[in-house]
Amino acid sequence: MYINITDSETADNKSGSGSLVHYLDKENRTDLTKQPEYWFNQERGNILSDEVRLAIDNNIAKLSKGDAKFFLVNISPSQKEIAYLKEQYGEVSAKEQLKAYAASVMDEYARNFKRPGIESGKDLLWFGKLENYRYYSHKDPEVKQGLKKRGERKDGEQMHIQVIVSRKDITNKIKLSPMNNSKGRNTEHSKRMGQFDRSAFKASGERVFDEKFGFERGLTETFRYANAQKKGGLDERIALQTERRNQESVGKQRPAAQQQGKKNTTAQQPVSLLEKSKPSFNLLEKEPKANLPDLLSQTSDNLLQSLLDNSKGDSAPLLPRKKGKRRKGMGL
Repeated sequence: MYINITDSETADNKSGSGSLVHYLDKENRTDLTKQPEYWFNQERGNILSDEVRLAIDNNIAKLSKGDAKFFLVNISPSQKEIAYLKEQYGEVSAKEQLKAYAASVMDEYARNFKRPGIESGKDLLWFGKLENYRYYSHKDPEVKQGLKKRGERKDGEQMHIQVIVSRKDITNKIKLSPMNNSKGRNTEHSKRMGQFDRSAFKASGERVFDEKFGFERGLTETFRYANAQKKGGLDERIALQTERRNQESVGKQRPAAQQQGKKNTTAQQPVSLLEKSKPSFNLLEKEPKANLPDLLSQTSDNLLQSLLDNSKGDSAPLLPRKKGKRRKGMGL
């Protein structure tokens, strides 16, 4: 799971949000015959672009000209995670599940500020937009090498969500900046200003996905592992490598144990079939009017008839066994 926070993808976030909203509507303009993808938040799923722009641009009380007015949260599942959602919920429902997950991510975004009155996504002003594709830009190596053209659609599962979140809370009173991660010397002052731990936020988004959808994530697929490889110390990286090797060792032993379990089950199968073939005394209880000798006699007759039928179906009749001549000196 890739979660990132930027000032803006295509426009300066110190001015209006119109350029960014227009850019994120690009898929609605490529095929007018398809149902447009609306904006959504924790309460509604059919929000129009004009409403998004007006709400964000009017929620800027007491912000100076040089202050950021909004931020962009990129929520991008891996291709493996997208395939898992589609397998579990189907093509259409997977999109709705991803939107619901984005709302949970914004709950984590709010709680990460550790500010009184900012407890969940309902205390924020935010709007999400689901995008089905990604496109090559001039920054991609494939474009620089001439293998792909700028604007060409990327292959594979690329469904993701972009979230515009206002710098001010829903009441237009509290400033909230996810770029403020400096504790400073005065801890209490930093708390009041809304200190934000971006690493903790990314890790919490990953955890919510796994818990919400029952997704089993390998160690090398975690944010903790990727962050340690990029920023961690030598001791941390060595510890993670050891943990990875231990997990791989356990993973190799598990199929062997499962295979052994299958062999044991196969070996026990004839016993279970034999047990099923034994007569049950419950059958006697279903015929209360018949006496026991009659039932036993009927059972014996049926068994004898079955043996006779089987002998008739044999390819060769049973012949009497010839007595062999006893050879001298061979003993009994």
